[in-house]
This record gives sequence, structure tokens and C-alpha cells, in this order.
Amino acid sequence: MDPVTVHPYQWILFGSPGTGKSHKIDEHVKAMVPSPFVVKTIFHPEYTHGDFMGRLMPLSQPDGRVSYRYYPGHFMRALAKALSYHHEAIQVNPPVPPKEVLLVIDEINRGNSAAIFGTAFQLLDRREDGWSSYDVDLSEMEHDALLQMMGVHQCIRYPSMYESEKEGRKKLNELFAGDLDFLAERKIKLPPNLRLAGTMNTSDESIYYMDSAFKRRWSWEYVPIDNGNPCSPPDDLNEDSWRAFVRKLNAFILSHAASIRKVEDKLIGYYFIRTRKGVVAGSEIQNKLMFFLWDTVFIRDKRLLEQFFGDNKELKTFGDFSAKSALFVERIQAWSGK
Repeated sequence: MDPVTVHPYQWILFGSPGTGKSHKIDEHVKAMVPSPFVVKTIFHPEYTHGDFMGRLMPLSQPDGRVSYRYYPGHFMRALAKALSYHHEAIQVNPPVPPKEVLLVIDEINRGNSAAIFGTAFQLLDRREDGWSSYDVDLSEMEHDALLQMMGVHQCIRYPSMYESEKEGRKKLNELFAGDLDFLAERKIKLPPNLRLAGTMNTSDESIYYMDSAFKRRWSWEYVPIDNGNPCSPPDDLNEDSWRAFVRKLNAFILSHAASIRKVEDKLIGYYFIRTRKGVVAGSEIQNKLMFFLWDTVFIRDKRLLEQFFGDNKELKTFGDFSAKSALFVERIQAWSGK
């Protein structure tokens, strides 16, 4: 079950520089039918929350006066387009699938992701149907800009200018009845037709730290240097097998508590990988879980992993570890705590 095939809602391609991560996203976009609307950006140390969400900027007038205008960021542009497509699709009788929107973030670990996403981070928690599990509030300015980009007329955005506030609110509620009712309350959610894709170089040293909570909300796919012979992932696990595996994995991690800093923060929750149709995909274990173990849990001492395999082979790269993912799952499942 390849991540591209299942179309994850949030997807990060990671690997060494020059392995074709951006090219793979472009190929993924070309394969999507119909073609999605794509918004692209690149994170860097100077990229801010305002660049991502939007900001108020001064605008000089010919007479010397200064006015201010709200400029939507890459995220808000993608969100407005996705919500517009969704709204248009549900107006058709019978409703049709909305057109897809893809927000591409290159070099996602070269910016301070926590600061850039801000409260939008909460939106990355998705339900199985693709909608955000939780909503977040917008400022009045952000809300108005979003509705304007969606094509909502100003008589609905500013009801007090034309009629009573009560009547204006009623029109807003009627316009966004159903799936989009949160918009009438000045809130936002990510719709299923908005997907996010990122690229990440694992060799950079001067990058921002991405915390575990942020990483957990993305699907991951490793792009090896030699992509000609991809390693087979572990078998998919049903929910009971996954929970049993997680319990043994946590016991294994705790057995090395002396070597793992803040070991309690490194334990795996049952929802670290969400089930799809009752199973946890082996590809998610091979990419997302194995990278978390490599990059976060055993980051200080890879010898613990080498000793676990017991074949006297040094693990020099994540690719070496990922290639053993099926064996790792088998060993953990059979592990007796010794």
C-alpha cells in the first residue's frame, strides 16, 4: 500500500538531497485526475506565520496617504480555493466530488514549522473522511479575506451595511448550511479535497527541530538514493495486532531507558498511525514509525538497534534501517524482554 496510491491528506517525502523528492510530487500531481489546483511554497529561516496565513501590509496612495491591505498567505489561498470547490460541488444535484487542491511545501524542515503553522497546526488532525477533527478560530480580518477569496459578496460579509445584523447572519448561515456551517461562526476546518505535501532533506544540520506531535500528523515516505530496488515493507497489521505490537515496542524502548533521554516522551501511542479500513499499512510502519525510531527515539545511540538485529552489520543510514523494517516488526513481535 504505497502512500501515493492511498492519497494521504498530509504527506512528507524525505531523504538525501537530489533523490528526486520534488520530482516525485510533480509526477504524483500529473497522475491525479482531474488535475488539482496547486499552491507551492518553500519554507526557510525567514518564512513566517504571516507568509503562510496572511498579513496586513501598508499600501501608499498617490496623495501620500497610507492604507492597509490584507495579503493572504499560501495556506489561506489553498484553503479558500478548496472550500470554494467543495461549496460548488455540493450545490449540484446530485452532488459531485469537489476538485482537489494541493499545497506543496518544499524544504518543510528549513523553517520553524511550529511557528509558521501556529493555530493551524490543530487542523492537521484529520478524521477518516478527510475533514479536520477540530476547528480553529479566525480573526475578523482573516475571516473576511477568506470569504472574499471564496467569492462571497460584500452584502453578506458586511450585513450591517445593507440590512439588520440578524438578517445578515441568517443569510450567512443559509449560504454555508451543511458541511461548511463552521464558516458562519468564523471558524475553519480543512476539507477532504485539500491535501498537503512536503519535502524534507534528512542530511541538513542547520534545520529547525520538528516535534513529535507535528510529525505524527503526516504520512511519511522515504526516498532512497538508489530507488531501483525498493525494500518490501512489513505486512499490514489489523488493529489488534497493531496494539499488541505497540505494547511490545514500548516495552523494548523502556528496556533502554538509561540510554534514551526523556524516554516517556518517546513512547508510541496507538494512534501514532491511524488504521484505514481496520488495518495499519505496512508502508506507514516502514516509513513513519521506523523514521521516528531512527530520528527521535534512538537518535543518540544506533548501536542499540544494531545489537537488536545481532548480525554485526553497522546501520550507517536510515536506508539501512528501513530495509530491515519487516525483520524489525517480526523481532519485536517475538521479543520476550530479554
